[in-house]
Order: sequence, then structure tokens, then C-alpha cells
Amino acid sequence: MTTADADPQPSAGRRTDPGRRDRIIDVCLDVIADVGVAGTSHRRVAEAADVPLGSMTYHFSGMNELLHEAFTRFGTTVSDQFERRMATAADAAAAREAVVAIIAEDVFDTQRDLVLTHELYTLAARDPSFRDITNAWMARSRRALERHFDPTTARMLDALIEGLTIHRALDIEPHGREVVVDAVRRITGG
Repeated sequence: MTTADADPQPSAGRRTDPGRRDRIIDVCLDVIADVGVAGTSHRRVAEAADVPLGSMTYHFSGMNELLHEAFTRFGTTVSDQFERRMATAADAAAAREAVVAIIAEDVFDTQRDLVLTHELYTLAARDPSFRDITNAWMARSRRALERHFDPTTARMLDALIEGLTIHRALDIEPHGREVVVDAVRRITGG
């Protein structure tokens, strides 16, 4: 076997880091949660991810690509949780309770998720290139709701989930679970 046939080995001083791109995306979400989209930069993310600044331009063409990847990951994670919750419902009553649980327990469960969601909404409102993320998120939510409710009711429930969770998260005197139960019952007729 000649040296040309041997597997290439990393040079002595070169560090391999196969999970670097994923780590950068995850850390970008943490940085956004701490300082907002406006305060997020390649330098800040590289420092938080403990990677060389050059890695940022190696893995991403610019901040828009990194933000798009990070918010897509966040939206997918939240949508997965939403779908899992709705998939556990065996009947209409259980589906109504699942919607209540999504509002009262799942969505904006942490301050980090609250901030990330609002940062995404603001970014998508200003830059249409990010609306594919919010539209995909809404479409998945509605499909999960449509397993148990007609499309019009699913759309109303989706808007209710967004609205009540925002109020729950930001109101000085947040409403209790009974308000959520009543709102879901009124919309679904249950």
C-alpha cells in the first residue's frame, strides 16, 4: 500500500470537531435568548460556542443563514412537541385537554422559549425571508389540530394558543387554567 492509498489523517495541530455546525446553531439560539437578534453577531456566537471566528464563515454564508438555521431548528422542536401532545389524544375530550395543556404547560414554558418565539415573530414581520419558518410552524400546528377538529376550528384554536400563551407569559396578573379550559370549550363546543 502506498502513502497515497492510506486514509488521510488530520495534521498534528488540527482539531476535528464533527458536531461544530450543530453546536453553533444551538449556541446561536442561546445568544438570541440572551441578547436578542439585534445583539447576535458572528463574533458573539463564536465566542459562546468556543469556536474560531473563521468557523462561522466556513459553516454559514452570513448571519441570515445562521439565523434561519437556528430559528428553523427552534420551530421544528416546538412543533414536534406540539404534535406529540396532540397525538396522545384518543378522542375529542382528550384533544381539548391536550390543547389546554399546550397553552398552560408547553408553549412558552421557559423564558428562553418566550424570548425566542417573539424574536422570531419580530424578525419574520420585518423580513419576509423568515416567514417560511413561521408558516411551516403554523401549518404543522394546524395539521396536528385537524386530527381532532375541522380546519376552521383548528385555525381558531391555533390563534387561541398563540394569543393566550402570549397573555399568560406577559400579563402582570396571568390568567389561570380555568380561563384556558373555558376558551377551548367555547371554540370547540365541548
